[in-house]
Amino acid sequence: MSGDPYYKTAEWKALRAAVLKRDPICRMPGCTARSTIPDHIVPRRRGGADSMSNLRGVCHACHNRITAHGQAMRPKGCDAQGWPIDPDHAWNRNGGAS
Repeated sequence: MSGDPYYKTAEWKALRAAVLKRDPICRMPGCTARSTIPDHIVPRRRGGADSMSNLRGVCHACHNRITAHGQAMRPKGCDAQGWPIDPDHAWNRNGGAS
């Protein structure tokens, strides 16, 4: 990612700031650290876009784990905001409360 010139543009910097403002706390389940990195939900190498709907804020430690373990660390069955797609999931039934 860092080698791509796009990530030095004002457009990316504004998108990054918007993602981190929307997701001030890491979006990985169980993590409560401050978000510092906009993480692609669908990786760019697999056709994922640089867009609000495909980015979520994560902390540095979680980003390192995601990078090291790839898709296995990404929550399955979640929408772009990290909410379960299944309407019967407890988070959806309880209005987001666990």
